[in-house]
Amino acid sequence: MKIRYRIVVFFLLALMATLPVQADIVYEMTVAQDGSGDYETIQAAIDNTKAFPDKRITIHIKNGTYREKVRVYEWNPMVSLIGEDADKTIITWNDHFKQIDKGRNSTFHTATLQVDGDDFHGENLTIENTAGPVGQAVALAVNANRVSFYNSRFTGHQDTVYLTGEGKRQYFRNCHIEGTTDFIFGRATAVFDQCRIHSKSDSYITAASTPEGIPHGFVFLNATLTADDGVDEVYLGRPWRDFARTVFLNTDMGSHIKPEGWHNWSRPEAEHTVFYGEYNSRGPGAQPHKRVKWQNTLSDEQASDYTLERILGGDGWFRKR
Repeated sequence: MKIRYRIVVFFLLALMATLPVQADIVYEMTVAQDGSGDYETIQAAIDNTKAFPDKRITIHIKNGTYREKVRVYEWNPMVSLIGEDADKTIITWNDHFKQIDKGRNSTFHTATLQVDGDDFHGENLTIENTAGPVGQAVALAVNANRVSFYNSRFTGHQDTVYLTGEGKRQYFRNCHIEGTTDFIFGRATAVFDQCRIHSKSDSYITAASTPEGIPHGFVFLNATLTADDGVDEVYLGRPWRDFARTVFLNTDMGSHIKPEGWHNWSRPEAEHTVFYGEYNSRGPGAQPHKRVKWQNTLSDEQASDYTLERILGGDGWFRKR
């Protein structure tokens, strides 16, 4: 029996020796173009994170212009990308609709940064699409839940920021977003808290496609709306889909905002299904008595319901990671 036991143990040990050894999980790493970090590209760092980790993985990005398309995949939740300086940590690419040439859905392949992993956090970053005024060209695309960005910049022209996922929640704080047409669009529930929204041409800021039955689409809290010189005919939004929901609360609006505020995208029937709201707007673009009749001017009681906890959930995931 002892000999047989020893043979079994020997074979078990031999089998274990052939199995791959799992490397220690790295929860913090650095990207630097000069080779002083763990990786020289952001995508290489993401590709080497553990799939479905048990806790947050933080990738620090040193200043530099990173010319790469970056993807945070669905199997990479709880990833943070933390730049060194928002003005100097730049992720850039230049894909656009005609260049991608994948048919009518080419827009959705153009993003410079695509986030599909839940519980993502980004901070001190500039995400840009430099294709120019050539049509749809996305800088940031998010199809994930509980995604937050702090102190970051998103620049492009048409379709700069695409936020999607039915019932998925996303949060932007102290961010700068700029573009021309429909440069904040999609069907997610997203809050823009103390953000600067900058229009580069006469067009539309938002194009929400909120699904029917979802209580909140795009919510702007304490925002500032600015524009390039010579831009003076900008709409707050138009409905990409019939149940679009967009609300501006306590927002400082420049003179570039058109008095009527909203456009029905040449579909009068959408006026009966969308929810476009405004509360306590300030500045020369705040002209509540000239807004379209189908805008909802919120009462104090209605406005009090627009808290972060009620919009995004009470677990505080949107607080700084």
